[in-house]
Amino acid sequence: MDWPIRAAVVRHYLNPCMLIAHREELEVTTILGSCVSVCLWDVRLFCGGINHFMLPLWNGEGLPTPKFGNVAIDKLLGKMLTFGCRKEHLVAKCFGGASVIGDANGSMQIGARNITLAEELLATHGIPIVAKDVGGLRGMKVIFNTQSGVALVGRFGR
Repeated sequence: MDWPIRAAVVRHYLNPCMLIAHREELEVTTILGSCVSVCLWDVRLFCGGINHFMLPLWNGEGLPTPKFGNVAIDKLLGKMLTFGCRKEHLVAKCFGGASVIGDANGSMQIGARNITLAEELLATHGIPIVAKDVGGLRGMKVIFNTQSGVALVGRFGR
C-alpha cells in the first residue's frame, strides 16, 4: 500500500504581544505565565489563530497593540473574519493567566484580570469557550494547530 506523503507542518513561535491566524496548517508554540492566549478556530472552515497578550485593557494612550487583551482578541477576531469565518462558527480555547510570582491574592492579579477580560470579551462576541486551562501558580507551554484546532498544553514544574 502506498501511503500519501504529508508535507512537514510549518512551525511558528509566537512571541508575547503578537498574534497569528492562518488558513493553512501551522503549529504555533508560545510560552505563558500571567499572559493569556486565546485560540480561535472555525469548525467549518478548519482554520484558526492564536494571540498572546500581557495586560487586560488598553487605556487609549499610545498605540492599540496586541499587548492588551481587548486589542489582541479583537484583532484576532478581525483576522479570522477576513478569512470568511463567521462568529457563529468560531470556538475559543483559553490558556495562561497564572500567578507565577505567587501573588494570587495581591493587588495586581494580572493573570486573573487577563482571564476575566478574555472570558467576558468572548462572551460579548458570542464565541463559546470549549476548552481552557487558566490560573494556577505555574506557567505553561501551548502548541496550537491552526488547521485541526487541537491545543496541547503542558505546565512547567515548580
